Amino acid sequence: QVQLVESGGGLVQAGGSLRLSCAASGRTFSSFAMGWFRQAPGKDREFVAAIRWSGGSTYYANSVKGRFTISRDNAKNTVHLQMNSLKLEDTAVYYCAADSTRRWPTAPTRSGYDYWGQGTQVTVSS
Repeated sequence: QVQLVESGGGLVQAGGSLRLSCAASGRTFSSFAMGWFRQAPGKDREFVAAIRWSGGSTYYANSVKGRFTISRDNAKNTVHLQMNSLKLEDTAVYYCAADSTRRWPTAPTRSGYDYWGQGTQVTVSS
């Protein structure tokens, strides 16, 4: 079992930056691919970014490529999402997720992940 807890959300002006963190419990964190998803009001949950268990490979949704960076620290059981040049349309609840299947790349879908955090709100204002 893995528990995920997100933090770092908040209110930021367009063009600003935020860094989200996800703390994971359990000793198998380093064997999981990790992902970030987001869900805006009235919309489906969508894939944002993923990182391989070793941290050596990442991939991003086209909408955030070049602005967001996913990283992980396996020694601290954490994964981060650095978000720069934020836009109004980045407003959403952001979720951390873990995939225990050792597939890479992970499926960029909700069903591709086994464990989920509770989410953290990111609001971008004009």
